[in-house]
Amino acid sequence: MKIGVPKEIKPQEARVGVTPAGASSLIQAGHKVHVQKGAGLLSGFSDKTYKKVGCVINDKIEEIYHFAEMVIKVKEPIDSEYPLIKPNQLLFTYFHFASSKKLTDAMIESKAVCLAYETVEDDGKLPLLIPMSEVAGRMATQEGAKYLEKPQGGFGILLGGVAGVKPANVMVIGGGVAGTEAALMAAGLGASVSILDTNLDRLRYLEITMPSNVTPIFSNPFTIEQEIRRSHLIIGTVLIPGSKAPKLITKNMLDKMMPGTVLVDVAIDQGGCFETSQPTTHDDPVVIKQGIIHYGVTNMPGAVPNTSTIALTNATLNFALELANKGWKTACVENQALRKGLNIIQGRVVYKQVAEVFDLAYTDVSSLIIN
Repeated sequence: MKIGVPKEIKPQEARVGVTPAGASSLIQAGHKVHVQKGAGLLSGFSDKTYKKVGCVINDKIEEIYHFAEMVIKVKEPIDSEYPLIKPNQLLFTYFHFASSKKLTDAMIESKAVCLAYETVEDDGKLPLLIPMSEVAGRMATQEGAKYLEKPQGGFGILLGGVAGVKPANVMVIGGGVAGTEAALMAAGLGASVSILDTNLDRLRYLEITMPSNVTPIFSNPFTIEQEIRRSHLIIGTVLIPGSKAPKLITKNMLDKMMPGTVLVDVAIDQGGCFETSQPTTHDDPVVIKQGIIHYGVTNMPGAVPNTSTIALTNATLNFALELANKGWKTACVENQALRKGLNIIQGRVVYKQVAEVFDLAYTDVSSLIIN
């Protein structure tokens, strides 16, 4: 198969879809890999390294899309890429369709096959979302701690306190991968942490495995409203695969928080789980509303591209090999996890939550891939 790896052009996105090691595995399996010039530089991978493993380096992004049967990316295509996408071309990347009608319409019009990392599901787990959730969860605490500093407009409290001084209170909403990582980071820095979830089995697990300064709490509107009054840093990580995140903290709740409280919305790619969140970039990461700092960077792991790219390729490579070796249709027939990653096929929406969010016609994926 002909595989193209373009340079990411979304603002402040420094990751690349495949590492040289990943490209080498694809080439050794008999596939051709073209990489856009400079695509890996910000992640620490030179064009020379890609050439050394057998990749062809193309100067322009147009050449990548023209060549490729499968395009492997990190983030969803943006406006300038829409005209480059060909009918029947397989796009393997993060899409988060539910947060963008414009993107959804563009991919429908392109007649491409859109296989989204974030909805590939294996035994109830999201294996291609996990590595970036791990990174984003850890970064959420790191960034939250920074913006709690007074020069950044924050409350002016150190997460772990010092001898004789209470630590900061951190509230994490969502006990999944990102939430667990955020809570562990905050606990490691000495904060007093509460982690909220609605799954009792998950709460029991967290009760057993978390450090003593982390308290798992059953999540409901009353508990959230109580916790926000005492929390200095609030991290939202709630995810509904393929759909918009629920708004668990409303605009009316902001006046119940301490001025200088920091909200970090890890769910911003799916529309955010705070009503007042808005997408931001690493260039301008925060907005302040009613004295509350909102951090809503849509590609948080892009700030640590070397770590993120290696972690992502570790997770995606076996799936990419399966798609390349068998073709997307056969691979998705034989692999249920990959089948759940299909969101749009040749103009038809095949992921129910995306269709429901935008009131679009839904087509059962089986009718398009099983003869």
